[in-house]
Amino acid sequence: MNYLSNRLALLLLTLVTFSCSDFLEEAPRDEISLNQFFTEPAHAENSVNALYRDGAPAMWMNGGVYSGRQIMYPSYLTGFFDNEYKGQEPFIQFAQQLTLNPINSDGFINGIWSQMYREIGRANNAIKYIPTTPGLSQADSDRLLGEARFFRAWSYFFLVRFFGDVPLIVEPYESLENIYRARTSAAEVYAQIVADLEFAVNDAGLSTSNMVTNGYRVTQPAAATLLADVQLTRSGLPVQEDSYAAAAAAARRVINGGSHSLAENSYTASGEVDLPNSAYNKIRRQEAVAQEFVYPIEFTIGISNSGYSEYSYPVTLTRARTSEGDISFTINNGAYQPRDEFIRGYDQEEDLRIQNRQFFHFMLTDTAGKVVEFPYTPYIWHDDNAVFSTGQSELEVAAYSYPEVLLIAAEAIARSEGVTAEAVDYLTQVRSRAYYKQDGDEISGALAGLSVQDFVEEVWKERFRELVFNFKLWFDMQRTRTYPLTQEGGEIDFVPLVGQRNTWGQTFEERHLLLPLPQQELQRNGELLQNTGY
Repeated sequence: MNYLSNRLALLLLTLVTFSCSDFLEEAPRDEISLNQFFTEPAHAENSVNALYRDGAPAMWMNGGVYSGRQIMYPSYLTGFFDNEYKGQEPFIQFAQQLTLNPINSDGFINGIWSQMYREIGRANNAIKYIPTTPGLSQADSDRLLGEARFFRAWSYFFLVRFFGDVPLIVEPYESLENIYRARTSAAEVYAQIVADLEFAVNDAGLSTSNMVTNGYRVTQPAAATLLADVQLTRSGLPVQEDSYAAAAAAARRVINGGSHSLAENSYTASGEVDLPNSAYNKIRRQEAVAQEFVYPIEFTIGISNSGYSEYSYPVTLTRARTSEGDISFTINNGAYQPRDEFIRGYDQEEDLRIQNRQFFHFMLTDTAGKVVEFPYTPYIWHDDNAVFSTGQSELEVAAYSYPEVLLIAAEAIARSEGVTAEAVDYLTQVRSRAYYKQDGDEISGALAGLSVQDFVEEVWKERFRELVFNFKLWFDMQRTRTYPLTQEGGEIDFVPLVGQRNTWGQTFEERHLLLPLPQQELQRNGELLQNTGY
């Protein structure tokens, strides 16, 4: 359902209840209004619990083996990623070919728009009524408000990056008055996002631990990480609200809090990286989730299965027999296959992430001992038990990870304070884990003498390589207005985005920087105007 449909349904439900109460001595039991629902602490808790499986978090959950997950869509927009079933899922081809419009992609785009506003509507209800819920302690009220405002902010953050100016709605719809809203400037939307997250970080009393040990509930580090990302993003185009210092402060709060750290490589007796026990394989096997994943997307077999392991082999290897076992999935799909131009952004000799069975894999041995090669496919999502036995996985994925915190801090500090030793250290931590043949001092020494712009571009390179499974590339291209032009040997040059051809030979135009508003929503809400160029 779209946002207006949800609000109208809720409004009609409320009006029915109010009209019934005029002639009934007790409230009806089959239909309740908002003020009837928030009558005990469990109601407040439940109103927030629902936010964990919709809106922004659902970007990592919604989708299937053929279409991929919604969160993969921005990567298709970059042109650097493919999906083997794009012929069956044409919205993917429209994104890759830059031919998307409000008609041919309306169903997919409307799904995201409606999903975010549904979450916002639920959060608005919770934010208004939690403080007046009988029996709820002040501490629990603050915590639940912090969580609700976190999810409202996260949904608006997706909306403003996808669509630009969007209606800013922060109160529940409880009457027909002003039900159709015009678009609010992106700058104002960002201001509300920041206000929500600052409350979550500073005033909600959220746990300072990591989310895994906190029962997968939002923590202060998770809220601070989202705030850091927001402040970094709005500092770039199109808003250009200089918030680099604020981004640095939020990222430092996570770094100095001590609840997260980088997973470390293990080493052999000869001092070389033990490849099966690299940091990336520890993450893959979920041995380092608590420390590495700042916001993990939780899956549980039988309740909400993770389908990401199905993306760890191309379709040609469905039911393949390997030396490790038979692939058990009914269908695999390379729904998130990096194109050659993306792979070219890694140093094939020096970068551990691009070696076989690290971030990606590209060869296996069959039962006859023959080496089978295939396109680069995510190994980070390879769940041994699911792939070779059960076909079901509860593998968690990271919406935000600790390396992203370090990279935000490095860029934000350089932008606001210069290329300090602290900024160099944060970038070095990420790069030295990956550049497994290089000494950390050698890496930091090369970075320390760079200009601010050159250092920032080194950060961008590591964001390109390290955050491939955080799905940040399109949003980086938007805020920097640059295109990462890769070359052999892992070199990346950042050139103007508008006017650049993507890997499919299509040229980016200004209009491609935002998605079109869904046609369905334009037809419902006459106050909305379409984005330029659509």
